[in-house]
Amino acid sequence: MTGRAFALAIALTVGVAGCSKGQQAKLGPPPLAVDVSKAAQRDIATYVTLDGQIAPLQESTLSSPQSGTLSQVLVNEGERVREGQLLARLDTAQLQAQLDANVAAVAQSEARLRSSAFQAPISSQQYKSAVSQAEQNLQQAQNRVATDVAALKNAKLVYDSNLQLSTQGYVAKTALEQSRAAFVAAEQELHNAQQAIPPAEAALATARSNTDQTKVDQATIETNRAALEQAQANVKLLQTQIAQSSIYAPFDGVVTQRLLDPGAYAGPNQPVVRVSQLDTVYINANVPDEDLGFITPGKEATFTSASLPGRTFVGRITDVNATPTSGTLSYRARIRQPNPDGTLRGGMLVSVRVRDQFHRNAIVVPRTAIFQTDQGPNVYTVVDGKAKLLPVHLGLQTDTLSEVVGSGVRPGTDVITTRPDALQNGSVVAVNGAAPAGAH
Repeated sequence: MTGRAFALAIALTVGVAGCSKGQQAKLGPPPLAVDVSKAAQRDIATYVTLDGQIAPLQESTLSSPQSGTLSQVLVNEGERVREGQLLARLDTAQLQAQLDANVAAVAQSEARLRSSAFQAPISSQQYKSAVSQAEQNLQQAQNRVATDVAALKNAKLVYDSNLQLSTQGYVAKTALEQSRAAFVAAEQELHNAQQAIPPAEAALATARSNTDQTKVDQATIETNRAALEQAQANVKLLQTQIAQSSIYAPFDGVVTQRLLDPGAYAGPNQPVVRVSQLDTVYINANVPDEDLGFITPGKEATFTSASLPGRTFVGRITDVNATPTSGTLSYRARIRQPNPDGTLRGGMLVSVRVRDQFHRNAIVVPRTAIFQTDQGPNVYTVVDGKAKLLPVHLGLQTDTLSEVVGSGVRPGTDVITTRPDALQNGSVVAVNGAAPAGAH
């Protein structure tokens, strides 16, 4: 290439370069690439998230108040049981032998009570009859004395009269002797009758004292009755001890633990099996003090568990404890949740969500669209290919969305979600794409 041609080429190159720089200066800086999303009108809510655990609706670790060797354990872990079903039993052979002996003692006591109760009225009647007979005998003896006293008076009167008349010769000596003999005989009769009074009185006293025996007989009856009641109480006690030697399911549920096997010695109240009711379960959630105002009975809640990926359960708060859990400042809230298929198992850890605040038909934008300045929150919208700075007021905010209130943002407004550091109000932008807020 000649020197002239080389100079011409350089001149052309410099001319083209100079023309490009002039055109670029005329067009301005290149547009800034941004991502945008469209503002949307939708409901927005904030949630309180609580840690929780699943617990059986009812759970009992079962034992017997009696002690002894386990003769039977009739269930295994995982088996479903019905209320009243026999689960385990202690050996009751010794108790049964004691019961049989006490049943025999009851029969003996009943016989003694019947005998004493039957004999008492007969003895009482005999005592009364003896008193009546003694009274009659005494009355007869007294009547005889009275008769003999009258006879003696009459015999003495005859004798005295004959004695006086005999001195005058009016009564024969034979008649006088007869009247004297009659008088002596009357005295003897009266003496004999009087001798019969003390034995009759003594017999009456004895008969009357014998009536006190009825109190003894009644005391015997009461003693026999008390002995019968004691024997019956012993029978009931042994029957109770035998009944308590069997362990029954207190409710429908699942055997969740078998703690002893047949042949093992079980002391009083030593756990044998555990039964849990899981057809309905409790979800126990720990509520911090600062969230207590948002957790109220009847409020809807959802919960998930890492043990059951992809599943969300819906329930309602059943109750909230009035005092914090011991040693913490957290309160226990419970959800009573039906569990007919047994999916939820006792001890599972769950995450419970309860809605805190809720705004219907709010204008929302992605949270990444909000940026703060000294003047407050703002968004960039896109108008005619340029970024426009727009101050906003914020309402509810979630992890991904922000509610904007009282601003120029409307449903469908493009808001910039990624902002280059060079972005300013009025910057020319190139939009990569737009999607409605909360579309994901």
